[in-house]
Amino acid sequence: MNPFFAWVTGLVAMLVPGFGTTQDPTFTGYVEAKYVYVAAQTAGQIDMLAVKEGQVVKKGDVLFVQSHSQQDALLAAAKAQADAAEATWQNLTTGGRAEELAASRAAVTKAQANLNLAEATLKRSQTLFTQSVITQAQLDQNKADVESAQAALTQAEAQLAVTGLPGRDEQQKAAEANLKAAQANVEKARLDVADRTVTAPVDGRVERTYYDPGEVAGAGAPVLSLLPANALKVEFYVGEGDRLRLQMGETVAVSCDGCPPGLNGAVSFLASDPQYTAPIIYSREQRGQLVFLAEATLNDPGDIRPGQPVTVSLVSLMK
Repeated sequence: MNPFFAWVTGLVAMLVPGFGTTQDPTFTGYVEAKYVYVAAQTAGQIDMLAVKEGQVVKKGDVLFVQSHSQQDALLAAAKAQADAAEATWQNLTTGGRAEELAASRAAVTKAQANLNLAEATLKRSQTLFTQSVITQAQLDQNKADVESAQAALTQAEAQLAVTGLPGRDEQQKAAEANLKAAQANVEKARLDVADRTVTAPVDGRVERTYYDPGEVAGAGAPVLSLLPANALKVEFYVGEGDRLRLQMGETVAVSCDGCPPGLNGAVSFLASDPQYTAPIIYSREQRGQLVFLAEATLNDPGDIRPGQPVTVSLVSLMK
């Protein structure tokens, strides 16, 4: 360098603070949030809104309740159908009821007594026939009575055996399948009732509520939004040269009016497409206007709110 110009530069640097020094690369940006939008799975009227805007909630806290009278009725009907299906299945697997078995056993006892009486009558008739007291027709009738009583006993014993048997395998399988289907319907109906009470999926602060009690929310329509803890990020724009040197995960320093000291974050997004594109070809001047969106997740944001303007310093480029 020419000694004269070197002397002038040194003199200006002494008189003008900061002249000749390289400024740390800084960029302006703002705080953005990754909200969690809580919606109902099915459409329905909002019976109760259990929270208000700005309220801090924990995961599992009740946020709102939809009307569920129709779902309660469907659950009751499903339970009744399941009880009927279980009774049918039990009847086919265990055989007849105790009362039916008792009646069948009584019929067997009666038939056995009738057979004993007919056999005794036949025995007397045979004696009387040898003594010519009764006719052949009377003896034949007594023999027929014994045969009839024997047949009645056989039928009663067969009926007792059938009453004590369970249903056929095919009937049992069909009844069991019906029971399982009914139980599944009960579980679905129970879940439908439970879905009408919506709880917080994460810890966070209620940012906005979009419905009031009495209004009908559609399926999938957000009823409120939550700002989870540590869900704040900084969006800022970097030039072409800084974009090429910046890496994912690198630390950035963040400052703003009222921000706590030492606030920082980690780069979590780097846009591939620029926000400004020249119409034909990138000249040196046009390339200097190119900026790329970058995002950094804040590590400990404290009480910072979305929308807060911030200044971002790329720590990696300050070294």
